[in-house]
Amino acid sequence: MTVEAVVFDIGNVLIEWQPERYFDRVFGEERRRAMFAEVDLHGMNDLIDTGHDFRETVYGWAAKYPHWEEMIRHWHDHWLDLATPAIPHSVRLLRALKAKGIPVFALTNFGIGTWKIATPRYDFLTEFDIAFVSGYMGVIKPDPAIYAMVEEGCGFPPDSLLFADDRAENIAAAKARGWQGHVFQGPQGWAECLVGHGLLTEKEAL
Repeated sequence: MTVEAVVFDIGNVLIEWQPERYFDRVFGEERRRAMFAEVDLHGMNDLIDTGHDFRETVYGWAAKYPHWEEMIRHWHDHWLDLATPAIPHSVRLLRALKAKGIPVFALTNFGIGTWKIATPRYDFLTEFDIAFVSGYMGVIKPDPAIYAMVEEGCGFPPDSLLFADDRAENIAAAKARGWQGHVFQGPQGWAECLVGHGLLTEKEAL
């Protein structure tokens, strides 16, 4: 099936999302490893991504672990320092597709509160034809329901959608619904995928 629309994940596709790196820099790797071993911060973040209040969730989680409370609060208070930097080549690919009139959507596990913080910082997040943001949808990838919601919302047949995500399980879930998929391991591989599908020329994909 010919690709008619392209779907981008955001974390680690358009914006680097490596919270551990921030905590290593600020508190040291040893303390970070100890905290992450005791506290399921990524599980906490899943709650935010399903629509729970950003500050209440982080501060509530922090209160459960007095020994780590200050560090955990950084997840809220310094969130933009966790979600950085943008991946410039991926942003260029997004804009190259848009310039050719190809519909471009986002499908991202992202909280309501964090989305409101991210969009002023990263202007390209407002450039999608539709941004499907899990916090507003109440469900996260790889739940099949979120893909069904995208299909209904965008109006394209599943097999006409090409989806890039850095997590193989998210791509597998999309493919199970008939989507085409690319496991993102870097912007150059994604560029080659887009060229291979005839969506961009090699020059446009630089």
